[in-house]
Amino acid sequence: MRSSDLEVTPVVALAFAVFAASTSAILVRWSTAPSSVAAFYRVLFTTALIAPIALLRYREEFGRLSSRDLGFAILAGVALAIHFAAWFESLNHTSVAASVTIVQSQPIFVALGAALVLGERISRETVLGITVAIVGAAVMSFGDAGQAPVSDATLYGNSLALLGAVTVAGYVLAGRSIRQRVSLFPYVTVVYTACALTLCLLVGAQGHDFLAYPPREWLLFLGMAVGPGVFGHTVINWVLKHLESVVVSVAWLGEPVGATLLALVLLAEVPDAVTVVGGLVVLAGIYVTTIERERRQRPES
Repeated sequence: MRSSDLEVTPVVALAFAVFAASTSAILVRWSTAPSSVAAFYRVLFTTALIAPIALLRYREEFGRLSSRDLGFAILAGVALAIHFAAWFESLNHTSVAASVTIVQSQPIFVALGAALVLGERISRETVLGITVAIVGAAVMSFGDAGQAPVSDATLYGNSLALLGAVTVAGYVLAGRSIRQRVSLFPYVTVVYTACALTLCLLVGAQGHDFLAYPPREWLLFLGMAVGPGVFGHTVINWVLKHLESVVVSVAWLGEPVGATLLALVLLAEVPDAVTVVGGLVVLAGIYVTTIERERRQRPES
């Protein structure tokens, strides 16, 4: 895309990417494979779709990657893998409500990191937007609290969810920094490769089978790669060059809203009133954060 076309495209692309990422919950729900296996093949197939383009069109740029950028891109991939593994495992030890609420606190860590490490200015209005969006996400997650009472939550499961929030924040911050210097396809190829290798080690350590899955599962793995992988995470990494990390992380909280809408259409799961209210609050928080960003970007009169 030409720079002249980027005036409104990043915000639209971000909304599209968040919706694409929302398909992950539906595809995971349909899959019967272990969560770590699904995560591994999702990232592996995403890498297989992205890498040929990167190697054909950006071969020389791989050689120009500084050791610093290469190292942090690898760490971003490892952080993404830890996020997947920690969050999925947390659901086995604590309630869905507690896990989702804690992992969706990631904009707080992104905001802190953006201010301390990247030097991004965080306005009071942005803090308000983050707070509103996180409150909405918490309300949404408690909409199904009756299925897994919060009183059953354990410190271990909550700690894993917190680890998932911190690591995905690190992944976003690394993308925001490195994408200012490195093209999209070389960057995500390194990140996804590191992530896939880390998840591969995890699947092996857990003793899961790598191949004994029916054709339906392989189609779901491919769907996870195309939807949440290529059109979700990859587009978000493109957006990170053009939008502040805080805006991206807050918008990411729209993923449960999109997943709820898809579940209504595809799974006939009707959200209760609490979930609907929480979703509207999330959208309000995203709106406040995005409008504040647009206000700051306007040239002064």
